[in-house]
Amino acid sequence: MSPFTTLQELLDAYRNGEISREEAARGIEGLRIEMVESMARLDLGRTVRCGMPEVVLAEGKEPDHLAEIVVRHVQAADRCLVTRVGDAQAAAVEERCRREGIQVARHPLARALVASRGGTPCRHGGVVAILTAGTADIPAAEEARVTAEEMGCTVRTAYDVGAAGIHRLFPALREVLDAHVLIVAAGREGTLPAVVAGLVDRPVIGLPVSSGYGYMGQGRAALASMLQSCAVVAVVNIDAGFTAGAFAARIAAMVASR
Repeated sequence: MSPFTTLQELLDAYRNGEISREEAARGIEGLRIEMVESMARLDLGRTVRCGMPEVVLAEGKEPDHLAEIVVRHVQAADRCLVTRVGDAQAAAVEERCRREGIQVARHPLARALVASRGGTPCRHGGVVAILTAGTADIPAAEEARVTAEEMGCTVRTAYDVGAAGIHRLFPALREVLDAHVLIVAAGREGTLPAVVAGLVDRPVIGLPVSSGYGYMGQGRAALASMLQSCAVVAVVNIDAGFTAGAFAARIAAMVASR
């Protein structure tokens, strides 16, 4: 992140010879903010500052407002990932993007969409593996997959390999051992991340999922179990597929860049 809090400070530093032209350019890019009427400020410098792009959360936004934000984002940055998208919101975005000549790829299971001018994200060589305990965990896992792919990763998946039939896990693990980091999604009692972390020499991110019922249901038992894991596991919030995917992508990118 630039040490300068204002654009004027950064320009003064360049004029005084304190930083190079390349450093000034990176700093200016990192400070980019695009206003969308009076309802949103697009943080277009996030990629430079944080190594990951600005992502639009659809939840709580009016469909027309969301469509305007997405279009402006694509016009400024060429691509836009949108998470937690409802049907009405997706329809509004698709219609507006069609009129503007912008492509939209929708991922219904992940409740995500990607609007772009075409092409694919630049790959940096990072590899992320995503496992799920059961099929009910797939939507959260798919949100993580779409996120990591948009952030330049190759993603390998192995779904429905949970502790209830632990023999399913071992052949699935062999297929993803080239990954730099693993995301393991599980609901109910949330056992699988700890099991996986005890078998691999890669970072493991636990993704608790809001399945399960009764006492400590809706992902609470899974979250508590992952937090209490005796194996080393980093844990995100319940159903936080985006967070898991973004965190994994940053780890994979850093490892691949060495």
